Amino acid sequence: MKKNIASIFTLVALVITSVSCKDKAKEASTSDVKEAATAKSVSQKYIADAAASIIEWKGFKPTGSHNGTINIESGVLSINDNAIEGGSFLINMNSIVVTDIPAEDEGNGKLLGHLKNPDFFDTANHASAAFEITGTTVNEGKTMLSGNLSIKGIKHNISFPVSVTNGENRLTLSSEAFSIDRTKWGIKYKSKSTFGDLGDKFINDDIELKINIVAKKS
Repeated sequence: MKKNIASIFTLVALVITSVSCKDKAKEASTSDVKEAATAKSVSQKYIADAAASIIEWKGFKPTGSHNGTINIESGVLSINDNAIEGGSFLINMNSIVVTDIPAEDEGNGKLLGHLKNPDFFDTANHASAAFEITGTTVNEGKTMLSGNLSIKGIKHNISFPVSVTNGENRLTLSSEAFSIDRTKWGIKYKSKSTFGDLGDKFINDDIELKINIVAKKS
């Protein structure tokens, strides 16, 4: 009987793990910092429309998840023959908001304050994050955008899939949902991989991101 119960629990665990893995956004390929891409003189510049651009984020823990948005502060893209040749963006970390808890609820302000303090993004000392494009490749029919992502003064190169829609005077760059391992950028609060005695009180290392940048021809 005990063996049968153990088998049932094992099966349930495997099913939960399978569902979790299926729903989880693929982690961005992460490597050492690379040299920024250099645009050709014939490239067309597009200036990011900060009001129309947004980054969606999602964080996870055993009891659920939280999500929200972060604003683009400024940015530029260099395009040549509809291909991305270079560019960079500043991300306004003080603009981070929580959208899954009503703004008027006490829990919203509490979580937002915690995200801005040194346990997470330390926005008083690191008001901006940055992304500097280092190149593009095509993998299984998808355009992979690579760039140096700087958070809290720590920089790593990441690659993730994007699509580009180019209109007459307007360009949209959209990523698929992808994740990054926050501990690689020094965000180790309640990380199970850093602290081994948290039980079920941990917060997942991966932060899911989805980027949508609208830019206008300069």
